[in-house]
Amino acid sequence: IGQEMDLFSVPGHSPGCAHFHPDGMTIRRELEEYIRGKNEELGYDEVWTPELNKAELWKPTGHYDAFKEEGEMFAWEQDDTEYGLKPMNCANHAHIYQEGQYSYRDLPVRFSEFGTIYRNEQSGELSGLLRVRGLTQDDGHAFIRRDQIEAEITGTLEIIEEIYDLFDLEVLYKLETRGDNAVGSDEIWDDATGALRDALESLGLEYDVEQGEAAFYGPKIGLDARDALGREWTIGTVQLDFNIPERLDLSYAGEDNEEHRPVMVHRALLGSFERFMGVMIEHFGGDFPTWVAPEQVRILPVSDDNLGYAKRLANRDLGEFRVEIEDRSWTVGKKIQQAHDDRVPYMLIVGDNEEEAGTVSVRDRFENEAKDVDVDAFVDHLRAEVDEKRVEPDFID
Repeated sequence: IGQEMDLFSVPGHSPGCAHFHPDGMTIRRELEEYIRGKNEELGYDEVWTPELNKAELWKPTGHYDAFKEEGEMFAWEQDDTEYGLKPMNCANHAHIYQEGQYSYRDLPVRFSEFGTIYRNEQSGELSGLLRVRGLTQDDGHAFIRRDQIEAEITGTLEIIEEIYDLFDLEVLYKLETRGDNAVGSDEIWDDATGALRDALESLGLEYDVEQGEAAFYGPKIGLDARDALGREWTIGTVQLDFNIPERLDLSYAGEDNEEHRPVMVHRALLGSFERFMGVMIEHFGGDFPTWVAPEQVRILPVSDDNLGYAKRLANRDLGEFRVEIEDRSWTVGKKIQQAHDDRVPYMLIVGDNEEEAGTVSVRDRFENEAKDVDVDAFVDHLRAEVDEKRVEPDFID
């Protein structure tokens, strides 16, 4: 559906790396702004870190060995130095924390980033937007005290629940526990796993336990969404990490004036924009909620004589929305059919009667229709529908 709607492509010269076309970029930008707002609600400060780094960045954290062993890292030698494209953002964020000085009063310290990472997925496993080599995560890392763990995880899960309810997505929670490649002591892992379990249960969330499936540095809550084919894809994640702070010697000054080790929380609300969009496109079948739709309104003038009125509506009354005018010399029926095929939430049909009265006829993509609609009333409703991010166009009951 995504390629049929001209939202994205994956050209042969960049296998596993999507090109977002204008309409696809509109959807992505709306998602970014929505998640940026959620990050602000959670108290995150946005940062940016480079995609190109010396490979030594990932050696102390254990990522280098883990990703090189699996062949997932893009790395090369240049001038006797090994470089790589970052396969994750956490080491960079840990270094930003390391460059500061914090006391117990400053924590939590939270960094968010729409960070592009690269992983060398096998070519046979690549699949549209759902499995790619280049992906942009809505990533975030919080550095907290141990007594803040429950509140931090619970607050993050509450926002995640709100997000997936907004998209009307069925989500399965998984608690992933220690695997054979884990680093750190049993005690640390038991504490971290117990904290995640307590957060899930305190919110009454049902979950499955996936033994041995966690990342090497800490247990994880994974969120799986089902696509149109019934396949499950991990999207959002919340992970606790006692190991990276230890390995990088991260610290904060405690109330006792001694140095203490923070706990690191890794979280992604959507996972990656690529995969989330892939799931969302199939989930809605291209019939996107109005707030995220690339084209929110299409104006259909009955004849060329009504083009001037259509342009005034588009530029003056509907200027804050994404509006197009169908100005081809087609019959009204053909214009309506094309708008339906293009999955536009609303059509405004304007002829001589509407122009004379200063009204519009409104038609939604469900083929509901309302005539002689006051323009201001429609604009007010559309603004509320977009601001409240409703799932379906609902001007006409």
